Amino acid sequence: MARKPKSKPVTRRAPSRERPERAASDDRSQRARIIDAFMALLAEKPIEQIGLAEIARAAGVSLAELRDEFGSSFAILAAYVKQVDRAVLAGEDADMAEEPPRERLFDVLMRRIELLTPHKEAVRSLMRSAMRNPGLALALQRLALRSQQWMLTAADIGAAGPLGFVRAQGLAVLFASVLRTWVDDDDPGLARTMAALDRALARGQRWSGLLDELCRIPSLACRLRSRRRRPADDADEETVAV
Repeated sequence: MARKPKSKPVTRRAPSRERPERAASDDRSQRARIIDAFMALLAEKPIEQIGLAEIARAAGVSLAELRDEFGSSFAILAAYVKQVDRAVLAGEDADMAEEPPRERLFDVLMRRIELLTPHKEAVRSLMRSAMRNPGLALALQRLALRSQQWMLTAADIGAAGPLGFVRAQGLAVLFASVLRTWVDDDDPGLARTMAALDRALARGQRWSGLLDELCRIPSLACRLRSRRRRPADDADEETVAV
């Protein structure tokens, strides 16, 4: 009886690391394509006129793929803002560490403006929509507040606690005023924008200094009240002591 040929030993190869990395790269590029497509559409029309199907077509993805990445057009915008935040933080300049806080913050915010420049028309469109839509303006304010907390942190300025929260709110308002100058600044050197930012930070520095002083007053008043007692209180305490 003929013998069956021996089967060749199965050679098990170590799992390749290329496939997961390539898949991750594909995922990132798909996400990036969606964000870029959305920002390009936003430069052409108001955000309220941009549909999800339109975004999917522009990005070259299916609706299912779009849904897998984002739940709404505003979520795409939030992802873009986070992308800018990360780029600003990654571009930290160690040489600025010894500069005064105002100079550090100026450097951080100018980095942010430079990163926003490729999508200036989209930002202009968003600002116009916010003026017409209070709900959108409020949602954008929440995004701006979170971003400015990170910008303060990048400039090594306290952004924690109630005082940090108020600082971030004030900075968000100041930065929005600078953006109104920036969207109409056609100078490649952004001279008008830098001047507007410098003036805004000077105002903010004075306001922040006043705020710091005001925040000390309640704690001082509490200490004074704890040391002062009304005569009636003293009498009551003496009666109890007897």
